[in-house]
Amino acid sequence: MAQLAREDLFSLEEYAEQRAEFRARVMEHKKSRQVHLGEHATLYFENKLTMQYQIQEMLRIEKIFDKEGIQEELDAYNPLIPDGNNLKATFMVEYDDVDERKVALAQLIGIEDKVWIQIKGFDKSYAIADEDLERDNAEKTSSVHFMRFEFTDEMVAAAKSGADIAIGVEHSNYTSSMDPVPTAIRDSLTADFD
Repeated sequence: MAQLAREDLFSLEEYAEQRAEFRARVMEHKKSRQVHLGEHATLYFENKLTMQYQIQEMLRIEKIFDKEGIQEELDAYNPLIPDGNNLKATFMVEYDDVDERKVALAQLIGIEDKVWIQIKGFDKSYAIADEDLERDNAEKTSSVHFMRFEFTDEMVAAAKSGADIAIGVEHSNYTSSMDPVPTAIRDSLTADFD
């Protein structure tokens, strides 16, 4: 999947005119790109469209219209677009209660390395997490992690041919999986391999 370039983006004026329609399209698209793992963890799979929306929103909020500023946003978000034999996701540990979240994050150190995707007939592919910076320390993990899952050509071919996909997390203090993911999610994710 190709990365975004400046030419792929709306100007601030164009985006203001198109925002409602574009946002509705992206929100509908995102529905088939979320995998809830139990009550407190969700994977939000990213692709070119979700990243274009993120960039457009950042440009709008920050009122960025200069070439250098736009390029900075592209450089920040392009790495989250799948590029061949991988899937990329934002992993969120979600607790509404602040005190409960603080306790959970202290108990879930290392969870980002225990998230996996398995294409039926193959071994699990574990997340390569937080390549941009460390997001945990000796006391706690972060509630947000960025992940990349790598697959062999054979795994990709199987997924594109309709093989089931399972997704899960197997931390000693938090285990959950979805096996298999619904067809709409599988189809949306395998489209990232094109």
